[in-house]
Amino acid sequence: MTHAMKGILWVACAAYCIAPAFADDGGEPPKLTPAQQAEMDAYQKAGALGAPHAALAATAGTYDLRVRSWSEPGGAPMEETGKATRRMILDGRVLVEAMDSTMMGTPFTGHAMSGYDNVSGEYWTTWMDSMSTGLMVSRGSCDATGACTFIGSWNDPVRKGPVTARMTTRWTSPATQLFEMFGPGKDGKEMKMMEIVYTKK
Repeated sequence: MTHAMKGILWVACAAYCIAPAFADDGGEPPKLTPAQQAEMDAYQKAGALGAPHAALAATAGTYDLRVRSWSEPGGAPMEETGKATRRMILDGRVLVEAMDSTMMGTPFTGHAMSGYDNVSGEYWTTWMDSMSTGLMVSRGSCDATGACTFIGSWNDPVRKGPVTARMTTRWTSPATQLFEMFGPGKDGKEMKMMEIVYTKK
């Protein structure tokens, strides 16, 4: 965070924290300069809840999972089952998902966060799991039906460097969401790597 951003946040916090005390004493709250007020307004707009956040909140709940993954194009998929819970945090701004499943027969847990950035106009997600110490970060867009496309990257332990993947989600019924992940195969060409069917309880 830059010094300028820290200064703006300090002014905003001071104004919000001190104003009630002045009101109780019958005094006037501290006045912001026009530039400070403009900055305050920009931060308030950036933090406002909107339709994208409501759409994320609508997916909160508990899900049964059917997971299929492929190691090569056309090969037989590895199939697993699991459960996921989704809940909103930060007063409805961020969706948190906790997943419990198996991977190659061993317990597997994952943690995701998803949100909508009012400043960039993009949806974003993060992913962490028990098979890695790294972080996957993705950005994308969603349409009015809730179908989304994301591009994300992570540091692959086999390739010893960053790998980029394309992910899509769409609702195939009011209670069923399909997640698909596509990334580079051994030949470098895009292949379907994973599919997760979320069924809401």
